[in-house]
Amino acid sequence: MESHQSDPHRRARLRWRARRGLLENDLIFERFFERHEHELSDADVGALTRLLELSDNDLMDLLLARKEPEGDLADPDVKRVLELLRNV
Repeated sequence: MESHQSDPHRRARLRWRARRGLLENDLIFERFFERHEHELSDADVGALTRLLELSDNDLMDLLLARKEPEGDLADPDVKRVLELLRNV
């Protein structure tokens, strides 16, 4: 069983990092955190961190399902978090 990410400071840093230059991305992440912030596991936080390393345009393509994760991002944790993001 995966542990819940209980460190509020780590979640706050992640939420701050999720603020994006593109308003569309910002809105998706804002809704995502409203719904899922308190149930994120360590694996979820790791997957989100990896997604947030992408450029705004690459991230938007994934969020809007114009592209699917490839290479290092094509792992089950990233795919699961991406599915949550796509469904907010």
